[in-house]
Amino acid sequence: MKKLFLILAATALIGSNAFAQKTEDEGKKDSGYVFTVTKELPVTSVKNQHRAGTCWCYSGLAFIEAELLRMGKGEYDLSEMYIVHHTYIDRAMAAVRTHGDASFSQGGAFNDVIYGMQHYGLVPEEEMRPGAMYGDTLSDHSELSQVSDAIVKAMATGKQKKMQVAPDGEMLWVKAVRAVHDIYLGQCPASFTYKGVKYTPQSFYQSLGLNAADYVSLTSYTHHPFYEQFVLEIQDNWRWGLSYNLPLDEFMQVFDNAIANGYPVAWGSDVSEEGFRMGVRKGFCVLPMEKASATMGSDMAHWTGMSAKDIKDEAATRPTPQRWVTQQERQQAYDNWETTDDHGMLIYGTATDQLGNEYYMVKNSWGDYGTYHGMFYASKAFVQYKTMNIVVHKDALPAAIASKLGITQGDSSNNSKPAKTKKK
Repeated sequence: MKKLFLILAATALIGSNAFAQKTEDEGKKDSGYVFTVTKELPVTSVKNQHRAGTCWCYSGLAFIEAELLRMGKGEYDLSEMYIVHHTYIDRAMAAVRTHGDASFSQGGAFNDVIYGMQHYGLVPEEEMRPGAMYGDTLSDHSELSQVSDAIVKAMATGKQKKMQVAPDGEMLWVKAVRAVHDIYLGQCPASFTYKGVKYTPQSFYQSLGLNAADYVSLTSYTHHPFYEQFVLEIQDNWRWGLSYNLPLDEFMQVFDNAIANGYPVAWGSDVSEEGFRMGVRKGFCVLPMEKASATMGSDMAHWTGMSAKDIKDEAATRPTPQRWVTQQERQQAYDNWETTDDHGMLIYGTATDQLGNEYYMVKNSWGDYGTYHGMFYASKAFVQYKTMNIVVHKDALPAAIASKLGITQGDSSNNSKPAKTKKK
């Protein structure tokens, strides 16, 4: 009898533990999105682009600031408006030279930041602050665009056969556009003093130890040969910057290799996808499965019979299995305008949710908003599908991929070892 009692007691205990474990697992699933950080790189504070279509510059300089941290150069706050001012003038000239075929707008690409720092240098934020010319602390380029767009359009599509030129050789309309930007953004400084040292923008850039030639743009599409460079056909790539083309699996290897080895990633993505809009202010960005699949594992029964809408609705509240697109699906989304060039951000870490889905940590430029104060977690599946292009230091590439692209690594005198990173 005693033996029977012990057996019953043991059985009850096992059942109790199993029930407790099941309850704990269900509790985790029902607790919303819970992220566990696996690697986090140092970054500077979140900025706010406000009412200006200049995410390309905010994210591009966030990337450069993170690079300076990686290189052990310390923390810098670089002026977006300095690069924006020069870029707007260059883009206006491109629009007129192509008779309006090259668009003139507030948008841009990561290449504009790399090109800008190489050709115009950099300045600290304190030298050209956003909104300073109209008594604000944030950018609002609405009125600026109305004025500058009108000038550029008139010159690009006008009937004049010859432009009027000033005695110094510069066209008068260029002087007019520059004056407009001086009024709204402020004049670009020829020299300045920073921490007791006098610099020009070029000498300041050189003092930081950056080398524009060390940074490469990569993408993954099938309408151009792999392992070659091509001009990504998006309107804001108006400088016709080149990107290396990689097969999708190797493209994703670059993300993981970069973060694992301490290198941040400048990320250009489509953010019109529902999985972005429904969760970004809650701190997540996902690409949920559209129907039940064997890949859903032991929880497949939960999703079986649910419609695509039901699964998406659930993804708005807690983790669900992610949809992994093929190279062909990614290409089709680009070709039929489902994937568009929307937003530039910074990837600086990796994490997982309670289902084991993998994520990248993303720094945005919309100020201190949402659950994580201006940053969020983008699922690896979403990133694989919706990435337009990325920019990384060439040494962030896996060696085998760099070799396929003909890129020589580790030969820059300005290349420093990655800074120590935080693990949580």
